[in-house]
Amino acid sequence: MRPACWKVIPPRADRRSLPVSCYSGKSLPTISLRSPTPPFPFTMKTSMDRDTHHQAVQRALALGRSSDPDALPELARLLAMPSAEVRRLAASAIGKIAGFGADPDAAVQALAPAALHDPHPQTQQYALKALKVYGAAAEPYLHDLDDIASHEQVRDYVRRAAHSAAEAIRESVRLAKANAVRRCGRCGQPVSTDEHARSRQAFQRTFCNRCFDEVYLERRNFDTKVELNKTIVARAGTLVQSDGERLIADWLTARNIAFRYDERYRILSGHAIRPDFYLPEFDVYIEYWGMDTADYKIGMLKKQQLYQQESKRLISIYPADKPHLDSMLRSKLALFGHRPPSPNALVSDSESAR
Repeated sequence: MRPACWKVIPPRADRRSLPVSCYSGKSLPTISLRSPTPPFPFTMKTSMDRDTHHQAVQRALALGRSSDPDALPELARLLAMPSAEVRRLAASAIGKIAGFGADPDAAVQALAPAALHDPHPQTQQYALKALKVYGAAAEPYLHDLDDIASHEQVRDYVRRAAHSAAEAIRESVRLAKANAVRRCGRCGQPVSTDEHARSRQAFQRTFCNRCFDEVYLERRNFDTKVELNKTIVARAGTLVQSDGERLIADWLTARNIAFRYDERYRILSGHAIRPDFYLPEFDVYIEYWGMDTADYKIGMLKKQQLYQQESKRLISIYPADKPHLDSMLRSKLALFGHRPPSPNALVSDSESAR
């Protein structure tokens, strides 16, 4: 009998079978996507011991930062481990190496089982997002993605991820068939098909190889600058850049709301941004607008406009909101389905602000 937490999406009858391998290297039976049984014989809670789990998490993080396409086979093994956290990080890492020469067909084959059947919805969401960047290579799974996007029993954010992936894959297929002359969005020079595919996978914009390298270095330098500014420690150990961000992080931690802080670039309308907080459970973004300079306000308005154009769920917090942060976040998150626990289960606001 399947655990109740599995969301089974009936795939199309013409889907091929995919082998799933475990981390130890031993082969599991080949499981057809036509089968009603998901290819993950484990629950959301991992049976891994703490040291092994920690090592696997750190390894997935390191491979994601490596930009090494040769890491794909190891990431595929991590993607089959019993820990949902390890699988989520492995899926994210496979997406990150897409623009650095990772084999699209092998990546899609590794991601497809998690994207279509993973029993943990956040892991499935990340696998769908990773599948999206491999474009036309994922075309065989378009019908399955459509099934997930239209399935009422699947979490909303998983359905949105499936819909977004399907749309991006269709667009990639369309562009491949059009074989039109494409130009670099930075210098205007014509780009080859390989240059276009590489830059679209990495940045969702078109660059020639020279401009691609320049943009990549610029963003790496920006990442370094941001990391150096993270000097304030929140309760959960997260390093943040301001006292306002610390209060928000502590508020979320006290209420057991999972969040990703300053997550790596998300592309909105071709623009790269770094959200302060992303709440995967509610698919909500929180931005703390803590500065008052003219340049900062111009960037703030542009960023808010991008969120609105892409129909993203955004909660804006300003320094003046800090005294009543609790009531504000409660009311805003309630609009997106958050039901706060009883006051006795929470740490007092005075302790959260220390």
